[in-house]
This record gives sequence, C-alpha cells and structure tokens, in this order.
Amino acid sequence: MARAAVRRTARALTGAALAVTAAAGVAAPAHAAGVGAASPGGQLEVYPATAVPGGQVSANTAACGEGGSAAGDAGAVGAGRFTLAPTTHEGEAVGQFRVPPSAQPGTYEIVAECAGDGRRITGDLVVVLASDRQPVPPRGSVKTGVGGALGPDPVQTAAGVAALAVAAAGGTWLLHRRARGDGI
Repeated sequence: MARAAVRRTARALTGAALAVTAAAGVAAPAHAAGVGAASPGGQLEVYPATAVPGGQVSANTAACGEGGSAAGDAGAVGAGRFTLAPTTHEGEAVGQFRVPPSAQPGTYEIVAECAGDGRRITGDLVVVLASDRQPVPPRGSVKTGVGGALGPDPVQTAAGVAALAVAAAGGTWLLHRRARGDGI
C-alpha cells in the first residue's frame, strides 16, 4: 500500500515538472522577442574590452548591414574619430583606434553611426592602468636559499660566516683527535 502511494506521488511530481518545463520552453522565446530586445549584430563590439593607455583597440559591428560602413567616435576616451570599413566576414564593418597615453582609468562609451541609415550603436571600453597580460619585471633578489653571501642584510651575513667558522673549527678538532688516536 505504501508503494502505491509513493508511485502516485512520483507520477504527480513528474507531471508537474514536465508541465513547468513545457511552460518555460514556450515563454522563453516570447521573452527574447519582446519589446526592446537587441537585434543580432545590433551592438558595437570593442576588442579588447579592457585596454591600457597607449593600447590598440578594434571596434566591429554587423548592424550596418552587408557592405555598410560607419563613422566611429572614441572622443569619450580622447581618441577622436575613426572609420569602420566593410569586410567580407559576415557583413561586419571594422575599425581601429589607439587609446591615448594620457587616458585615465574608467569605462568609456564608444559610438558608431552607420553611413546608410544613420543608426547609432554603442559599445563600452574599460581603461585600466595595468593589464594582466603585460609582464611585470621582477624587483629585488631571488630568495633561493643558496648563494647571495653579500645579501642585503649584514646581520644574516655575519651569522652565516660565524656558523661556517664554528663548523670548520669543530671539523678540524675532530680530525685532529682522530689522527692522535683519542678514540674517535
């Protein structure tokens, strides 16, 4: 009897889960096609999205249509105007600009206006002072535990020399006793 109750509960839960899944599958496309949703290729892609002052940046879009060009404006970051020219890659228009060396860290809006229909598209560029991809030169000495007798700390150097002197004196004493036959 208990098994029958478990089976009924399992069937009810499975049916409810399938109903929720079906409802979500129908609602998801309706939400994606809603008012204000971005159309494919309707934005300005900025690569890399994070750049350092003096770095080269590319901007591309497919929003201007096949063979369409655009006038880009990176004046917010201080780079001025640039041209996005059509390419053969999926109807995209591509342009480049250089982030000025004097640019301050922050997020800047990059704008492009399609030549054919005047549509305005935007993308964001984040300027940082140091990039994770740029190597940082090492500073200081390498602490390997070997060598560096004339290191930055004279107290440690003196202690090391004293330890070596005591070890040498002890070794000499032991060798001298062995040579005399004192039982070692």
